[in-house]
Amino acid sequence: MRSIGLRIEHKQQQALSPRLQQAVRLLQLSSLDFAQEVHNALGNNPFLDTDEAENEPVAVEPTPVLATDEVMASSAPVEESYGDTPPGGSSEADMEGERESWQADGFSGNRRGEDGDLTAMDMMAVETSLAEYLHGQLNVMPLSSRDLVLSKVIVESLDDDGYLRLDLPEVAEIAELDPPASPEEVHIALRLVQSLDPAGIAARNVGECLLLQLPKVEDERERELARTIITEHLDALAAKDINGLGRRLGRTPAEIEAVCDRIRRLDPRPGWRFGSSQVQYVTPDVVVKKIRGQWRVMLNPAIVPKVRLNHVYAEMFQRHRATQNPELAAQLQEARWTVRNIEQRFATILSVSEEIVKRQKHFFEYGPLAMKPLGLREIADQVGLHESTVSRVTNNKYMATPLGVFELKYFFSRAMATASGGACSATAIRGLIKDMIEAEKPTDPLSDAEIARQLAQQGLVVARRTVTKYRQLLRIEAVDRRRKPA
Repeated sequence: MRSIGLRIEHKQQQALSPRLQQAVRLLQLSSLDFAQEVHNALGNNPFLDTDEAENEPVAVEPTPVLATDEVMASSAPVEESYGDTPPGGSSEADMEGERESWQADGFSGNRRGEDGDLTAMDMMAVETSLAEYLHGQLNVMPLSSRDLVLSKVIVESLDDDGYLRLDLPEVAEIAELDPPASPEEVHIALRLVQSLDPAGIAARNVGECLLLQLPKVEDERERELARTIITEHLDALAAKDINGLGRRLGRTPAEIEAVCDRIRRLDPRPGWRFGSSQVQYVTPDVVVKKIRGQWRVMLNPAIVPKVRLNHVYAEMFQRHRATQNPELAAQLQEARWTVRNIEQRFATILSVSEEIVKRQKHFFEYGPLAMKPLGLREIADQVGLHESTVSRVTNNKYMATPLGVFELKYFFSRAMATASGGACSATAIRGLIKDMIEAEKPTDPLSDAEIARQLAQQGLVVARRTVTKYRQLLRIEAVDRRRKPA
């Protein structure tokens, strides 16, 4: 039987000091997060100071990723019902009381100054949200108090796309009317909201959203054919199966293509027109320019904070150390660490960026097709850093170049063997695939297997599934969806 006892054991274990922990944390932050971190440090630490005249950071907006003009199929059936009209007729007192309650919540009304004139704030442009826009339309309609409450509940239940994701019985429960709202009343309120501008609002699926916008189509034959496609063949529409739709509906591919193009011009997300869109901006950490035939790398001065140690406070504290204030001593030590770690952060970013530009010089001269394979270890060995440190530097750090703004990790890609025994970067192969697809015939697009075969003819051994993965990364559709009718 084993006995229980105590044993003392000496073991060496590496641990990061508080200063190194702060250095690592600052290094892995993006430029925006780092600026906020420095701002907080300046506000909390009396030993840190900054120059009063600081340059405002220059934000560079990234190239937006455009959504493909594609209609996603919905499994829910779409009922055709457009003839419902909401009943009118209600007392003016009920309607006025209802409208006043909603106006009190901020849905309408202008605020004026004490002298009755519009203030400067009233003259500023304010973006209108989707709910405010719809409430404004409901407030001027002659509705009963029950219809108005149900309609406003539906409006408040819409998501950012403008869709109603709640079931109609849930709408009735939220309204809490006495007596409870009947299914017919909720259905009438739904049709009422769907009749508002913009067309397609309060739909419960994509098909219903498109059907609500069909009155925009002026040609009656085209409108009826579009209605048939949306209600019965939405999957084929999403798959762009023009020939299959033509066979099923007894129409020529040209007729089907024209109607499908008209459907795709409808708005599947009408709610996106309202409210402020959150745009993510990128501030480059380094700037690359060609000066006298040489590619030069420099730090972006807009993101380098002008932080320094407040020597006046530091000297005053040193002269009165006899007062023993451990909190101030810790803040002074942290201020010194912060100044040194900020300098180290930008020195590390600059050295890594310079080495990247040196290794990828052909990219800056000729574009993505000239990108060389590059690994983190190669840069780490060259600048004398650990591979994990290089990984932190290249994440969420951006480089402004004549070709655009790129994240530092964009310049790293694994090597892919060529038939001649050389190596090619995955970025270059993606560029080749993009060029091949852009040059293909619309009536006879290239399949992934055919792209792989043509790459092999150029000495690049790439599997078909790898071509598929790269094509998807480039946001390019499959061959069947790219094919156009002759």
